[in-house]
Amino acid sequence: MQQIINFVIRNKTTLLFLLLFVIAFGLTIQSHSYHRSKFINSANFLTGGIYESANNIMAYFGLREQNNILVEENRQLRALVYNRGDSTITSTTSTDSIFSNGRYRMRSAKVINNNYSATKNYLTINRGEKHGVKEDFGVMTSKGIVGIIDNTSNGYARILSILNTKSRINAQLKTSNHIGSLEWNGESSEIVQLSDISKFAPVKQGDTIVTGGQSSIFPKGIPIGSIEDFTLDVGGDTYTVNVRLFNDMTNLSHVYIIENLDAEEIKLLENPIDEQ
Repeated sequence: MQQIINFVIRNKTTLLFLLLFVIAFGLTIQSHSYHRSKFINSANFLTGGIYESANNIMAYFGLREQNNILVEENRQLRALVYNRGDSTITSTTSTDSIFSNGRYRMRSAKVINNNYSATKNYLTINRGEKHGVKEDFGVMTSKGIVGIIDNTSNGYARILSILNTKSRINAQLKTSNHIGSLEWNGESSEIVQLSDISKFAPVKQGDTIVTGGQSSIFPKGIPIGSIEDFTLDVGGDTYTVNVRLFNDMTNLSHVYIIENLDAEEIKLLENPIDEQ
């Protein structure tokens, strides 16, 4: 307390000047409209800048929430695309979406582990059996397919990546209905192979390869990649096509899980009990 008193005594002239200056400044603003308006405008500019800076900081920390909102919107839009003509949403939870009379259900998930440097690569996502996820569900991103779920636990699922030498996915040329089998030779993480394409197919460098829709896993027309090059096989009847993936398989975050609601019915029809 004594130190404060000593400080006031030592600086009494300066403190008195500051006090009188503030009083004079206040009286000037109060008695002159021009000065008052200038002061208010200056104050507004200062506080506006502070508010803008604070808002930018809050916006930065809100990016994760906004990103999740965009993922959810994309999931709903993709469900609409793959259920063409079925546009009535009957459920819109954060992880699930059904479109009335639609064939496909879409769920969003996050990749928590991604392997791509071996010959048999897998990914792990944060959705499992308690979220309704099962084996043989397809997985994709906004750019293209990722793989097929081959194992699940209560809260997680494992994806057989398209960068796995055991992977076999039905695919076709976007410009025609020529179907082949999408495989991977274990070499580049950017290139996969489409085999058994008829020699009569209009194969051109740069054309798009999409899912063929002739399985119960992926809808028809999901992008996969573009034709890098192609060669005629030894027998001369089919092409092997190198496909450059649209997805960067080394950099995956959010994915979409695709469930075909008619899958069990299709499997039962194609594999009757008496033939098993």
